[in-house]
Amino acid sequence: MNCAELIAVILEYLEGGLTPEDAAEFEAHLANCPPCRAYLATYRRAKAMAADVGRIEIPDEMKERLREFLLRRLSGNAPASGAS
Repeated sequence: MNCAELIAVILEYLEGGLTPEDAAEFEAHLANCPPCRAYLATYRRAKAMAADVGRIEIPDEMKERLREFLLRRLSGNAPASGAS
């Protein structure tokens, strides 16, 4: 499993929806990837905060832009500062 694959299934992992084999692969990747561990911790905090204030629906376009941004950051292909 690579970083992009981990991000794609993070919600299923947190909700216990992965097969035992996929969950083991997810956890093996986490064991060797500090950026993904940090991403998971941030994701968990954000999920908990959202649950505390009620469900806030994010527009699909914003979800996609956020996902693309995070994937670029994790892969080291982030745009120069000030670019979007």
